Amino acid sequence: MGEGKFVDTPIWDTLVASMKNAYSTGLSEGSVPRPVIMPLVRGELVGLIWVRPLEVGEDAMTGIAQLSNIAAAAGADEVVLAWETGDVATACGVPAVGPAPCLNMVHATKDGHVLHQFPYAEEALADAPGGKDAREPRWLPAPQPRQDAELIPPVRAAVSFSFTPLDLDHPSPFGVTVVLMEEDGFTVRLTEAFAR
Repeated sequence: MGEGKFVDTPIWDTLVASMKNAYSTGLSEGSVPRPVIMPLVRGELVGLIWVRPLEVGEDAMTGIAQLSNIAAAAGADEVVLAWETGDVATACGVPAVGPAPCLNMVHATKDGHVLHQFPYAEEALADAPGGKDAREPRWLPAPQPRQDAELIPPVRAAVSFSFTPLDLDHPSPFGVTVVLMEEDGFTVRLTEAFAR
């Protein structure tokens, strides 16, 4: 897979299915998953990195942009970023853009990006344990993916910085970046190939 190519269909379908499953699980537990980045190097998934706990406002903007650190440290040539429209708009104090509620997934290379949106309706789960406010997504028809669509500022920053090499004077820039991000509260799940 050369530079500038988008992830192949089976990998993309797997990432979409895993995000939809994560949303089903999250909503059944009363919340949507936090924003997550999935960097790829030569078509190989590096892992999934979820944003740290965020405070509303500037901290949320910074935290989402910082998702790019692992992609940059890994030398990613593609990234997929996923977030929920209303959740991120509220956290960042920006207007919600596009359908809400909606799982957004942007697939980017250094040459551009494509925004995929998966709107859904939240339906109450009849058999919610302990009377929790548990819901499940009912996926609605998805609009056409949009090439180089406008992205909200923190996502745009995360995409852009993902392809900006980190200037780290360390023998293992990737390893130290993982450790530092975990210390900051990011949840990092690396695939076997990168978990060395």
